[in-house]
Amino acid sequence: METADLLLEQLKEDSEEYKFLQVDISNVGEKKNAIRSLMNIRMPKSIPPQLQEVQDKYLREELALKGVVALSDIPTIREQFGSQMLFADKLSVWQGDITRLQVGAIVNAANSQMLGCFVPCHRCIDNAIHSAAGMQLREECAHIMTDRRMRYGKRYEEPTGTATLTSAYNLPCDHVIHTVGPIVYGGLNEALCRDLRNCYENVLQCCLENGITSVAFCCISTGEFHFPNDKAAQIAVETVSAFMEEHGDAMERVIFNVFKDSDRTIYEELIRAL
Repeated sequence: METADLLLEQLKEDSEEYKFLQVDISNVGEKKNAIRSLMNIRMPKSIPPQLQEVQDKYLREELALKGVVALSDIPTIREQFGSQMLFADKLSVWQGDITRLQVGAIVNAANSQMLGCFVPCHRCIDNAIHSAAGMQLREECAHIMTDRRMRYGKRYEEPTGTATLTSAYNLPCDHVIHTVGPIVYGGLNEALCRDLRNCYENVLQCCLENGITSVAFCCISTGEFHFPNDKAAQIAVETVSAFMEEHGDAMERVIFNVFKDSDRTIYEELIRAL
């Protein structure tokens, strides 16, 4: 039996509600979506060793198909744009799937529950990272949140702007740093901008404290959290630049990871203007 078929059967067996889910296993796309969906909706709990072994094998095979992107594969802004700004040889703008990056840490735009996205196959970065890392990531995050609720109260939610370090499991990076970005419900204000700056500052401080020398930032708070993309990028570039002026010797690379063409254009224009 193929790894995907075996994993699907084990995920169904692990689920009370979807034990008898009907999936056309001859349809590769449908099968992969069913696997990801069952992983997405699974509540944090211990993972049977056999299920984890098959899941890990499947995710390694999927990563091999996508291809790992090493730090040496990503041009710096000095190489790409001829930038002469300070630390131009340590900054990059890279467009693509953040779960392919073989770096010290990738940044996850988490929500205040810190358990990943439970919506099957949702297109948010939180879902993508948890899906590629495996179910162990949700389990670790659940342990962290349980500990914090024991300290701070059972209604504790992760505040905006903090940074939480976890293992990366089946991702090619070494760590995942989770940060809860601000949500823009109405108009943008200075408090929301300050919260977003805190996200970048605390992630970079987390890198310093844990000896992480390369980190890839997603576009925190844009998309589902409705922070304007151009202002979010401006805050990201300004905050990282200020950090590099003070701590640049401690970092090998900081990557601004974008997925959309429009975000790539925004970052490139900001970089060229520096």
